[in-house]
Parts: sequence; structure tokens; C-alpha cells
Amino acid sequence: MPAKIMILGYGPIGRAVARQLSDAGREALVAQRRKPANLPSGARFRACDALDRASLTAALQGHDVLICTIGLAYDAAIWERDWPRLMTNMLAACEANGARLVFVDDLYMHGPQRGPLHENTPLDAPGRKGRVRAAITRQWQAMSAVKTAALRVTDFYGPGVVLSVLGQEAIGRLAAGRAAQLGIAADEPHAFAYAPDVATAAILLADAADDAYGRAWIMPCAPARTPRAVIGMAAAALGVKPRLQALPGWLQKVMGRFVPFLGEWTETSYQHDRPFLVDGSSFERYFGFRPMPLEQGISATAASFRKS
Repeated sequence: MPAKIMILGYGPIGRAVARQLSDAGREALVAQRRKPANLPSGARFRACDALDRASLTAALQGHDVLICTIGLAYDAAIWERDWPRLMTNMLAACEANGARLVFVDDLYMHGPQRGPLHENTPLDAPGRKGRVRAAITRQWQAMSAVKTAALRVTDFYGPGVVLSVLGQEAIGRLAAGRAAQLGIAADEPHAFAYAPDVATAAILLADAADDAYGRAWIMPCAPARTPRAVIGMAAAALGVKPRLQALPGWLQKVMGRFVPFLGEWTETSYQHDRPFLVDGSSFERYFGFRPMPLEQGISATAASFRKS
């Protein structure tokens, strides 16, 4: 029987999960502090503060799986303050309700690598945000009373995904007749995940048998391409010239002294100044999953920016 799922957070992945559940005729319960204005037809909302354990525990009542899609502000101090508390609260709420946890995670817990990231890559991140991600990973790994599966996702893109390296400042600018701007190396292969694929994968985990839990999974992606090639695909889909402006890493570091976001961004420069590859073959084999081809995903994303 399909799981009864509560979605914590309503960013791009949370929206995609809710939409896919609703389209399939399944209950889609979204929980966060404020009710979103654009819930899919048939989706329900429950007010909840994830930083309040009692609030989260009450919200999860009657549900089998909590899918966490929360994204915090891109600030190491906020991550250090809030992520351990959030993980503690999610685990406590799941334990109290006999629910399982699907945690849509990132790849910050891994330090610089020479090959594709996989499930057994060490948790050796050198920076503050990466150390937070490693610490909360160890939290759920140590909590045997709650079955947890983490879905580790590289940079994602897709229709409605604005704040991403392929979002408004890249494909969105192309759609507006301007040059795409990139904060990652334009000519190094980079893995990108399609947001609707991430939602599908999270739902597959929510419905999976218990043997899919107690571990992390790498989100499968289409074969890596250079960002320059991806911008070329978007430009072709839009019928415009592939104009591109890439901000060099050295300049990002200089500007990071004055622009807080860039200062945070350069902490993980090793994830975007060289090839950044992932190996999602374990998930593909277990679930028979095949990611969206990059050409199709980029075409759909470009079309969404043209409409907006």
C-alpha cells in the first residue's frame, strides 16, 4: 500500500513532490509555517514549525513517512544553529509517530574528490556547511529507532527552479534576451539533477521496503556535461545565441569579502571549479530508475522561463 506522506517544506522539490502525489490521486500534505499560495489541487496544508519538536510531532500524526525538503538560508551560522535541531526534531517526531524519514540532502558533507561521488565517499568536508551536513548525517545514522533514507542530490534544475546555478541568472537571463551568468566553471563537466526526477526518487523511497532505509543514496543524473554545453542547449531551445558570462573563481573570492553569498559560495569552490561527478547507479539498479535526459530537461526548463 502506498505510504501516507507528509512533505516538510515547499521549495522546488517540495512543490514537485506535492504535484506528483496530487497528479497520482494520492494525499499530499504540506507542512510548514505558512500556507503556500500555489498548492496543487487536492493537496492539504498543516501549519507546523519544524524548529518546535511538539509542533512537528503533532503535524506528523497519521502519516507513515516524512519527506524533508527544507532548505535553510545559505549561511553557515544559520546551518550550524538550526540543522542539528531540525534533525533532532525530525527524528523525534518520526519515532513518536512510528514514521520513517526520507531526507532530501545535498553533497556538502564530501570534501574534494578526484572521481564520482558515491554512497561510501568519506564525510570529510573541510568547510563549515559541509561539517554541519556530516554531523547531521551521523545523527540519523546513530538513531536506530527511526528508519531513515537520505537522498543526496547535486545541483538541481527544472521548471520553476529559480535559485540554482541553472536558474534565473542563467537560463532565465537567456530567456530574457541577456547573457547567462554562471558562478561555476563553464568548461568542467558537472552533474545536474532534474527537480521532477528528485521528487520521483523521494516518493519511490517513501514507498520502498525497509531494506532501502538505513543508508544514503546518490540521486541519479543524466551524464555530466559542461555548463557551457548546457547553456548551449538552453539557447537552442529558446532560439537565441548562447551568450555566457562566467565569474572566475579568483574574482568570486575577492568579491566574497564584500558580498556575503559569494563568501559562503567559495567555501565549497572544489565542487564547481573542477569536474563534479556523481554515481547514482545503486539507486538506478534498485528502483529501475532512469533520469531525464539532459536535453529534454533543459528544453522544459527553458520553456518555463520563456513563459514567466
